[in-house]
Amino acid sequence: MKNKNIIGLTCCVLLFFSGFLFHGNIGLYFNLTGALVVLGGTFGATLMNYRLERLRIVYKVLLSSYRTRTKTPEEIVEILIDLSVKSKFKGILSLQEDEEETTLLFLRRALGLLVDGYKGKVIRDILNTEMYFFKMRREDCERVIRTMGELFPSFGLIGSVVGLISMLAGVGDSKVILATVPIALTATLYGVVLANFFCIPFAGNLRERTDHELLLQKIIMEGVIAIESEMDPRSLERKLHSFVTPSSRTVQLVSMKRIQERFHIKG
Repeated sequence: MKNKNIIGLTCCVLLFFSGFLFHGNIGLYFNLTGALVVLGGTFGATLMNYRLERLRIVYKVLLSSYRTRTKTPEEIVEILIDLSVKSKFKGILSLQEDEEETTLLFLRRALGLLVDGYKGKVIRDILNTEMYFFKMRREDCERVIRTMGELFPSFGLIGSVVGLISMLAGVGDSKVILATVPIALTATLYGVVLANFFCIPFAGNLRERTDHELLLQKIIMEGVIAIESEMDPRSLERKLHSFVTPSSRTVQLVSMKRIQERFHIKG
């Protein structure tokens, strides 16, 4: 995560949990029985829905999304322009050197197709297929997280019902009531917090990262196909800058005066 995100997240977490401290002892919000009902029920239902291997994949993807920095579109454009210039002077086969150096797996695969002599149409077909199934795999991971986000509040409600039943069974005994009311309240609290503070944000982060990586893959595909068609680096730069925001483009705009002269427009 970026430093600004980490600072903002830390401040928000501190504000959130400080609300628990203003009116009482924070120990009041911890209840083992409620936590066991919510966590055990949610993870058990999740295991009934998905294979354990799928859950391991989701964990790895989530860990990678927060620990690994992705390149920006501007960086990818710069890499592709450099490769285009290199291919002009040394030939397409010279890109095999960069195939081993680059860190992006998708770029390495695209360069491999280019070096192997595939035509642009075939390269587009292969890379589009890879992008499609990459998106499908990420959507599967997101679906697992959102399923857990739906289950947590439900099992929080179940924990509340368990606490209420125990409380009703001990009506007239203050000790039983004092022991069971926290179960009912904390179980609901755990379910809502785990769903809205963890699962939904995790799924949203995964969706944003997936969209970003798909954009990078699209830039790479168009760039590699343009290199295969021997497009000149200047034209390639203009084409690829269409993928990035106007404020991030380094292409110098044509002056209004030159536009007026070219199209014979009177000021």
